[in-house]
Amino acid sequence: MCTRPHIVVVGSSNTDMVVQVARIPRPGETILGGAFTMAAGGKGANQAVAAARAGANVTFVARVGDDLFGRKALEGFQADGIDVQHVTRDRQAASGVALIQVARNGQNSIAVAAGANGRLSPDDVRAAEGAIRSASIVLCQLEVPLETVAETVRIASKVGVPVLLNPAPAPEQALEASLTAAISYLTPNETEAAQLAGGDGSGRTERTEADDSEAAAQRLREAGAGTVIVTLGAAGALVASPEGVARIAGFRVEPVDTTGAGDVFNGVLAVALAERRALADAVRFACAAAAISVTRLGAQPSIPHRAEIEAFLASQTQA
Repeated sequence: MCTRPHIVVVGSSNTDMVVQVARIPRPGETILGGAFTMAAGGKGANQAVAAARAGANVTFVARVGDDLFGRKALEGFQADGIDVQHVTRDRQAASGVALIQVARNGQNSIAVAAGANGRLSPDDVRAAEGAIRSASIVLCQLEVPLETVAETVRIASKVGVPVLLNPAPAPEQALEASLTAAISYLTPNETEAAQLAGGDGSGRTERTEADDSEAAAQRLREAGAGTVIVTLGAAGALVASPEGVARIAGFRVEPVDTTGAGDVFNGVLAVALAERRALADAVRFACAAAAISVTRLGAQPSIPHRAEIEAFLASQTQA
């Protein structure tokens, strides 16, 4: 890698409070948990850190509270070399927090209190237009107000910068056609793809789910998205692009905690795309990073650096 690409991430920052449990409790059930940990998280912040550790110069546009969690978040971003001049310390709202339960099989259950994330505004994005103009790619999610995401997409499109939108959490309604048409890369998981394409995201047989993901991806492309990449967890990803449909295999690892794996995928994918890697190669690079992350606890603590991703891929090639 000769030149580090510049990536602008617009999104959320949370503090994750994690309890280890034997299994995810049923509604109304109380169970005794194990270890408690607290770590930096939030989809936007996770993706910004993932992109920075994968080798990009990252500008983060976000809001944190003027509190201990916000100060710790800023310290963490700066330690990863992230430009925080557009991270606002909000005096009217607390920093976002996520309450997470992680089961022994690596699955998780998450509830988020948005806090200052809910106050990230179109004006905040407009203030960062200079950074967006100089970016190789802009990365967004849906853990901040949709109007703010829409303004980000509008500015990036106006200046010819590609947009990667990770539509998570999935919106209750389909994205507006004008917004979808301005997205270069749309990266839902299986459930999000079904919801965005008009399905219900319900579980079916493995074969049918794969078929449904392809059909949903094609419908989203017909709605205007340039390339749709449906993440399939351990199974890898399905890519629907103007060149056709391809499936990129995942990597076999023993999961410890899947929290933030999708964010790692998206942050690293943005770097690989900004480096102009072939699409299949970029997706495989991102899948490798996500695979490494699920073998560790925590969202940002689990995010690998570029050398780890490259070593992991080399080991897979030699195996």
